Amino acid sequence: MIDDVYKTIEKPSIETLFKEKGSKFFGYAFPISSEEDVKIILENLKNQHHTARHFCYAYQLGILEKRVRVNDDGEPSNSAGMPIYGQIQAFELTNILVVSVRYFGGTKLGVGGLMSAYKVSAQQALEASKIIEKTIDEYFQVSFNYDLMNKVLRIIKEHDVILINQKLDIKCEYEIAVRKKDAFKVFQIFNEMYPISIKKLES
Repeated sequence: MIDDVYKTIEKPSIETLFKEKGSKFFGYAFPISSEEDVKIILENLKNQHHTARHFCYAYQLGILEKRVRVNDDGEPSNSAGMPIYGQIQAFELTNILVVSVRYFGGTKLGVGGLMSAYKVSAQQALEASKIIEKTIDEYFQVSFNYDLMNKVLRIIKEHDVILINQKLDIKCEYEIAVRKKDAFKVFQIFNEMYPISIKKLES
């Protein structure tokens, strides 16, 4: 069976706060779709917390092929970014950025203490997020004569296909999204219905 479901978060989390020996760790989680999103979010957080010492983060992008980045932002190597990323993995999420903003409290925590603090900060941010499941979809364009519309709509309804765009004229065009596991079956149904034509679109 094709695994065509992934987990992400619906919207940015509420701000969380974890305190350890005077240091404050503000935790945030954001849904993202590109590296550009990461830059904008970090810029906003730096404006919001302009006296903070460290903006440590991890993100994961992509469904089948994943892109990962971790950043310790001046903390000892692997003491911040990796523990944050570990929580992204533990919650099985993608298309997500988790940031922990640290205000130094005067007492050094040591590498072990930092790893623990950043892990808890990330965990709290993710626990404060609404996690949702999304399907991996494939996209098609279906072309047909106007008199076949009811036939096409019946198939769309029967197979839980999502209608994204429509162009209605004597010759009609529907842009549809189909769950990956159903894509071949739906393609075959339309493909065998002459004079209806179907072609795959780049997603």
